Amino acid sequence: MTQESTPLHLIVTSFFPAELNYEIHDKELLGIVWALKRWREFLLSLSNSFEVLTDHSSLQDFISSKALTRPQARWAEFLSEFHFTITYCPGRLATLPDALSLEVFSDLVDKIQKELWQDKNYKEILKQLARGESIPDYSLEPQAKLLLFKDRVVIPRNEELQLNILQRRHDSTLAGHPGEEKTLKLIKRDFYWAGMNQFIKDNASSCQQCSRNRNIHHKKLGLLKPLQIPSGPWNSLSMDFITQFPLSNKFDSILVVVERF
Repeated sequence: MTQESTPLHLIVTSFFPAELNYEIHDKELLGIVWALKRWREFLLSLSNSFEVLTDHSSLQDFISSKALTRPQARWAEFLSEFHFTITYCPGRLATLPDALSLEVFSDLVDKIQKELWQDKNYKEILKQLARGESIPDYSLEPQAKLLLFKDRVVIPRNEELQLNILQRRHDSTLAGHPGEEKTLKLIKRDFYWAGMNQFIKDNASSCQQCSRNRNIHHKKLGLLKPLQIPSGPWNSLSMDFITQFPLSNKFDSILVVVERF
């Protein structure tokens, strides 16, 4: 919350597990709802309208939209209590909230800065911007002095750094393995590096956890049916493997055989 560009109150939160599956638009909208709930008493006491700044341009049309999902309809009902406008604010102009949203990456800032100055693709761009020169699509983040490309933090050609960011937006408990497309959207929202689309798709598509979470597209499986009761010894055997044991005499699996009579 700010007044005449002066910060009055800063808040930050994380999503509940179910909310991690929301689309980016709904996550941004939920952030507004959450903030207004926290400041409800104060905002309702204002005699004038207030302004909500967002770096997600599509939210400007939410209030007037008639095609709403059930969660969006609930949020719209709550938001109707307030007298406010939603204004699009590009990322480079919203450094305060961006700093909060990128807080989880704060330990990487020094590493990113160091690697950028050693990357021949960006070294000259950094020098020009430091001299106050203008370069289309590029700018310097005023607080951390990171290089921005179209308002996104530029990551140098360093696979370790890129993989670290991917893991935090995909593998972590808060990320919740959102899948290939959502992971790509989440990372592209704040970061940029050459070849990032293919890098993210290759790594996310090979994730076993995402494969298990993926929607099922095959035909509905048949009903389970009980096995017939054996009529005598050795008429029916059940077999299965137990795998991934620690190696013992070069073996890591057990074949289990059950005589069912």
